[in-house]
Amino acid sequence: MKNYDNVTIFDHPLINHKIAILRDEKTSMKEFRELIEEITTLMTFECLKEGVPTTEKQVKTPLEVCTQRVVKDNAIVIVPILRAGLGMVNGVHVLFPSARVGHIGMYRNEETLQPCEYYCKLPDGIEEKLVLLVDPMLATGGSACDAIESLKKRGCKDIKFMAVIGAPEGVSKVAEAHPDVHIFVSTLDRCLNENGYILPGLGDAGDRLFGTK
Repeated sequence: MKNYDNVTIFDHPLINHKIAILRDEKTSMKEFRELIEEITTLMTFECLKEGVPTTEKQVKTPLEVCTQRVVKDNAIVIVPILRAGLGMVNGVHVLFPSARVGHIGMYRNEETLQPCEYYCKLPDGIEEKLVLLVDPMLATGGSACDAIESLKKRGCKDIKFMAVIGAPEGVSKVAEAHPDVHIFVSTLDRCLNENGYILPGLGDAGDRLFGTK
């Protein structure tokens, strides 16, 4: 895969360690869910180190009054792509507990591999906010591209996309279709198989998060 200015691939030993456990087919649903949240928190710290709206605030310490920069109230909206994206919301809330949450429902047609939107509910004023779009898997890139288009149609201009695992095909598709959206992926896998699943991947993230098949 070629390099893109709007793509960040992490190579962090702690994230890599957690992904190794996440991939294991023997990892329980409970542990899988916890790992997704933990990895999301680690990624969020890096993803939002730039571009977060801040303001100055006067703080009285035990010794004196000082000026400190703080994140603006309601500056961030988390938008998970349903359903697997729900597993990442709490991981962001650890760092930004006041962040509001919107939802975009997408499913993949198993014959055409094309995404279909079936639900969209977003907070009022989202067009003025920094939107963090989250989905554990960036496979073909179809769902991510459609979700980004849906957000842009509703006026969103400041969007970041975060995925735990990505395939080169999907990362390239989103990066080229939306050069104004920064993509953060904790690890880049080898390729997609003929069914559009990431290899080596971790299986179906939604099924492993929610105990379904």
